[in-house]
Amino acid sequence: MLCAGLVAGAAGCGGEEDPDKGTNGVGKLTATEIEERARTAADAAKAVRLSGTLTGKDGTYKLNMRLKEDGGSGSVTADGQTFELLRIGDDLYLKAEAAFWTSRGEEGTAPTKWGAEAADKLDDKYVKVPKGDPAYQQFRGFTDKDGMLEGFLGMRGELSKGDRTKIGGVRTIKVDAAEGAGGVLDVSLDGAPYPVQFARAGGAGVLTLGEWDVDFPLAPPRQSAVVDYGRDLKKPDGGSER
Repeated sequence: MLCAGLVAGAAGCGGEEDPDKGTNGVGKLTATEIEERARTAADAAKAVRLSGTLTGKDGTYKLNMRLKEDGGSGSVTADGQTFELLRIGDDLYLKAEAAFWTSRGEEGTAPTKWGAEAADKLDDKYVKVPKGDPAYQQFRGFTDKDGMLEGFLGMRGELSKGDRTKIGGVRTIKVDAAEGAGGVLDVSLDGAPYPVQFARAGGAGVLTLGEWDVDFPLAPPRQSAVVDYGRDLKKPDGGSER
């Protein structure tokens, strides 16, 4: 009877501690409600760092990007080549070593028509990618906060609550879609219910999300570090083209 007289809401005598004690409380919600809270928190945040791997039809990409509404910056690694991206509004810059431009030129997938001929001039320089270039949308996508989050946080199938764990010292609760076949989302139990990690279905990559709502500066590169398509790269016949 002594146990029954303890303060209401405390764990029972000899019982386990309340797993939601000291958390933001989302662990008590349904899986659908947890996902909705995570999406709302992500949409309201002005910035985020996204890192990890992404596997798609075009191959596997390793990402380390800081994103916000008007742009982003960071690095992407694909096919053993790393390049840097910087977007401010609609202005998109790409910087890479000569080897990147040579290999991409041979494959015909780089945002330039010059390939190996221009590799030395492009080495470790920023190239402002023209909006009309076929590669513009592809590379711009890596700097688009809303687009990246929508693509990564989209879960398919019936949702269920999974285990509680810790990721980088942050307590989380898992939300499984179709028992993991539609992806597994870890949502923070500490502070705002931000997405902390997302494992894409079918082993298509694991992405970590952090530095939520931490703003960062975006500034265009100095002019001396930028190569202009038309002015600095000449066609083999001596002409130039934008």
